[in-house]
Amino acid sequence: MVIDDEEKIRTLLSRIIGLEGYDVLQAQDAATAYKRLEHSDVDIVVCDVKLPDANGVELCKIIKERYPFCELIMLTAHGNIADGVQAIKNGAFDYITKGDDNDKVLPLLSRAAEKVNLQKRVKLLEEKLDKRYSFSNIIGTSAAVNEAISLAKKVSATDATVLLLGETGTGKEVFAQAIHYNSKRKDNNFLAINCSAFGRELLESEIFGHKAGAFTGANKDKRGLIEEADKGTLFLDEIGEMHIELQSKLLRVLEMNEFIKVGDTKPIKVNVRIISATNRDLLQDIKEGKFREDLYYRLNVFTIQLPSLKERKEDIPLLAKFYADLFAVRANKHIKGMTDGFIKALVNHYWKGNIRELKNVMERSVILEETEQLTVDSLPLELQNPDNSLSGNHQLSAFSLASVEKLHIQRVLNHTKGNKAEAARLLNIGLTTLYRKIEEYKLA
Repeated sequence: MVIDDEEKIRTLLSRIIGLEGYDVLQAQDAATAYKRLEHSDVDIVVCDVKLPDANGVELCKIIKERYPFCELIMLTAHGNIADGVQAIKNGAFDYITKGDDNDKVLPLLSRAAEKVNLQKRVKLLEEKLDKRYSFSNIIGTSAAVNEAISLAKKVSATDATVLLLGETGTGKEVFAQAIHYNSKRKDNNFLAINCSAFGRELLESEIFGHKAGAFTGANKDKRGLIEEADKGTLFLDEIGEMHIELQSKLLRVLEMNEFIKVGDTKPIKVNVRIISATNRDLLQDIKEGKFREDLYYRLNVFTIQLPSLKERKEDIPLLAKFYADLFAVRANKHIKGMTDGFIKALVNHYWKGNIRELKNVMERSVILEETEQLTVDSLPLELQNPDNSLSGNHQLSAFSLASVEKLHIQRVLNHTKGNKAEAARLLNIGLTTLYRKIEEYKLA
């Protein structure tokens, strides 16, 4: 839109701009401009500073407040530094003098158009992000999952620390992301780390960062996730696996809003929200001296228990349909639905890995299925023949390899008098793997 009370200049500018492929509107004063802006999607305004019913510099401020993605180029007959400075402060893209800077108009329009397009793309991506992490995208209609969503919605409006509890694969990170992207921190970073995936020293460096020379190989300063998540959210998955010495450093962040990098002596202030998650019994870990009680109560300000699939079986068909549609698109297959037998097999299965396991089974089924409906034949054998499954309440065969494994793990646990960390070391497996085996075989 060209706004100028001099008809000749307005018409000339409109013709020049129009020849470059732009659609151009005209307005002779501020009142006309307001009306046309209300009914048209205007990306760029070229406006005279002197208008019969308004000051163009002040008009610039009003338009930017009402239409933040609109860019303004101010025109004046006489260069005035004070007006130029104020116009830029009010949000103008640039400020040029009539006659002297005519050759600058079209290049300025091109640059302003690029900025508008970039802003629109960013806005579209933000809207997609908001939709992706909306609570409405969490699949399920069961009372258990609705209760978890209701609690998550309430706490997302606050800065309270949140502890998410639940079996592996129940969607703890999905809930953490939804809480963040529906909070006032959503425009800042959401960062996540699995505490069981790193050793003590590496986890300390990843979370808190380090100074150059702090240890062998530390050639330069490194910002940790706590610092990167400043004004945002840090999600600590498998918090129960964090070494007890690191727990004291995390406690300082929660109590003092500060931390010290590895190899440094000066504290760094941060404003970060902590969301943590675990599938372990932290109260039992506290009794065994593996988890700090004071940290537990700082993390446990607001607890949300996420239900396992066995607690929300009515949601299994909904989740299955979602993943069937998703993987059908990815595999370029036309899957119309699922047979009753297929759904029944899913509902009756004991999902140790919960949603994560269901997702993997659905991807496999879509890949293998050659018809337009998912059938029992595309399922793994343990779902096709539940009587042969190692899950649920079915007894293990005395001749099965799983039975031997179960007996061996029980003997090692007896030898270590229940010390799971020592048992995992002797078995030469990860502690998380041992916990999964204990749950799978229903060991004490």
